[in-house]
Amino acid sequence: MGEQQTESSLFSTLFGQFKEPFILFANSYVRDMAAAEDIYMEAIIQYWEKRKELPADTNIPGYILTTVKNKSLNHLRHQTIRTDVEDQLYDHRQRELNFRISSLESCDPSDLFTVEVKEIIRKTLNELPEQTRAIFFKSRYESKTNREIAAELEVSIKTVEFHISKALKLFRSRLKDYLPVLLVLTGISDF
Repeated sequence: MGEQQTESSLFSTLFGQFKEPFILFANSYVRDMAAAEDIYMEAIIQYWEKRKELPADTNIPGYILTTVKNKSLNHLRHQTIRTDVEDQLYDHRQRELNFRISSLESCDPSDLFTVEVKEIIRKTLNELPEQTRAIFFKSRYESKTNREIAAELEVSIKTVEFHISKALKLFRSRLKDYLPVLLVLTGISDF
């Protein structure tokens, strides 16, 4: 037990003897007091664990200070790597942010809206029964009156009104999310 107490007091003496100057030395390079304290602690522990393997004439303060120096270098190298990675991540985030900004600046919501609406209209027209599609097309795209359409297709005006009503009902259903804006943009009142 006496040898263990002697070892413990030797360690405490050694630890206290070089603590302040060696921590200050490490901190002067790593510029982080907590890291400097950790470096000193690791250097003391490394010396303590290897002390019996070292030559008897080993300069103990020199050995510990060299270890502090090497661990400080490793810490700084690690910081350099971490900083490089952070810079790369920052550059990536910055490029992504710039891309999103330029995309948003070049985005014309009315174009996007128009493309979406046109696609819905195209799909809906293709789904209409042939006669309904023909009547709706003549009414809306050729600007023919119900009477003209009825005469051309040899059907009653009521039949023309039925098919237009049927098409409009389907369009209202498919464009319900776009309808308020569509009405404002196009001035269509009978959708």
